[in-house]
Amino acid sequence: MTLHVFNPEHDMALAANLSNFTSPRAGRLLRSDLGFLPALWAEEGDAVWVDDVAAAGKQWPGNYVCSLAEVNVTAVAPWGWDRALCAQLRRQGVPADVLPTDEQLERYRQLSHRRTAALLLPQLRVEGTVGEAVACSTLDEIAAFQSRHGNIVLKAPWSSSGRGVRFLESASPISPIGPMSPIISWITRTIQTQGCIMAEPKYEKVMDFGMEFEVDEMGQIRYCGLSLFHTVGSAYMGNLLVTEKRKQEVISRYIPVSLLEDIKERIRRCLSLSDYRGCFGVDMMICASSHEQGTTETAAPYLLHPCVEINLRRTMGHVALALHRRLNPTDDDAFEAVMQVKYDGAHYRLSYQ
Repeated sequence: MTLHVFNPEHDMALAANLSNFTSPRAGRLLRSDLGFLPALWAEEGDAVWVDDVAAAGKQWPGNYVCSLAEVNVTAVAPWGWDRALCAQLRRQGVPADVLPTDEQLERYRQLSHRRTAALLLPQLRVEGTVGEAVACSTLDEIAAFQSRHGNIVLKAPWSSSGRGVRFLESASPISPIGPMSPIISWITRTIQTQGCIMAEPKYEKVMDFGMEFEVDEMGQIRYCGLSLFHTVGSAYMGNLLVTEKRKQEVISRYIPVSLLEDIKERIRRCLSLSDYRGCFGVDMMICASSHEQGTTETAAPYLLHPCVEINLRRTMGHVALALHRRLNPTDDDAFEAVMQVKYDGAHYRLSYQ
């Protein structure tokens, strides 16, 4: 039996890299309230591990268990693999031979580092695209990058959505010899704990979207679909539930669909994920063309950033794809909605309307 687990604290657990990692309260609550989500993609005969079977059943029908002693687990499909989850599963009696080894977990963690996206990006840079990312290990390197690009974005190598990201404006340059400030403290602490900080130019974003993939048991990368989502700053706000045709129509207002197809195939051909098996997503964005941001001469008003980041885990885009299939199995134009995760002050809930 395949056991599905929703562990949304995964990104924070990767940063901590501890077997006994304890998520902040918000992460624990999110896992408890939305633990039913894997029932959207679980197959017949699978089980979903939740805190409260009755509560999960009210959210969506599924085969839920709260004690793993009740089931014979032969495979595990989590939101994402990390040391903390493996330790939890071992304590519940899940056999070691269905879990990743410590060596595999470390490879997955290194692949989840934001440098993976930075290394893939040059292979996706074709005509009509933009994007640059570098790893900085000193304040001097960050200051030099900012002097070249002006407005920049700094990202911790491992961080959850909406966290670990800072925006620096050209009007406030970083100075290695200046007074200690909150941003300098954050940079220093992040470099000390995670080894570096990723620096990127800040582009004039027009819209967010992503491509969702899955690595099958043979190691082949399978394309799952597009994800049209909305963010405020770097915080996730919701996904559009529409057909693939409709999503392509929206994106084609800015860039050719042929460019999307090219990038999709380049990702499948160029991205090497070692022995990883499971879902991943590549976040992208449409940017306004600006020569001041280092783009080449082009008549196109919009450019594609083909690899803002790679999430080596299941994503809310995968959730949106699964939910849309459940609500609209014929993939016609009958159902369109916005999927959001809402917090009412006490609990999180999945909304789609």
